[in-house]
Amino acid sequence: MIAVITGDIINSQHAETEVWITRLKNLLDQWGSAPEIWEIYRGDEFQFKCNIDEVFWRFLAIKSLIRSQENLDVRMAIGIGEENFSSGKITESNGTAYIHSGRLLNDLKNDGHTVAIKTSNVSVDRDLNILLKWSSKDFDSWTVATAEIIHEMIMNKDLTQEDLAKKFAISQSSVSQRLKRANYELIAETNQYFRKKISEL
Repeated sequence: MIAVITGDIINSQHAETEVWITRLKNLLDQWGSAPEIWEIYRGDEFQFKCNIDEVFWRFLAIKSLIRSQENLDVRMAIGIGEENFSSGKITESNGTAYIHSGRLLNDLKNDGHTVAIKTSNVSVDRDLNILLKWSSKDFDSWTVATAEIIHEMIMNKDLTQEDLAKKFAISQSSVSQRLKRANYELIAETNQYFRKKISEL
């Protein structure tokens, strides 16, 4: 089984494309090469695949990266399933993971939510989607400053609060406050729960 995330940038027309698209490409490049592992297409849509264990952390890395730019957000559909056909281009690959993810993104555009997951297990979908609806209330309201801190923590797990304070030229207490406001410890726990539920598939 693999995980496929299909997403689109919300409010992309109100932001400088070169800035967000360069940052997104640089992030996706760390996880694999285009166009086999990831691709950006139709201006503001993207798709990439990863290991199922990593999918929640990958989703959050993208979410925090995009939220760290003023006025931007991102909608993402997580599909878990098989890859029956692997092409040199991810957008030409096929299997249940791709089908789940692509159809789910269309549903998200209609219902107004910014993230959801679809697997072949209705019970797992129900549990994880309730969790995602609650947690996205937090994620969708991150300030630019909070998103920047969260992104650094996700991408560099060994960073200390002192390291973050130096990077952002703020006090350690300010770093601590931002992490508390963002419920970072709860996010880390949610990642563990997510991995456990997906491992049951």
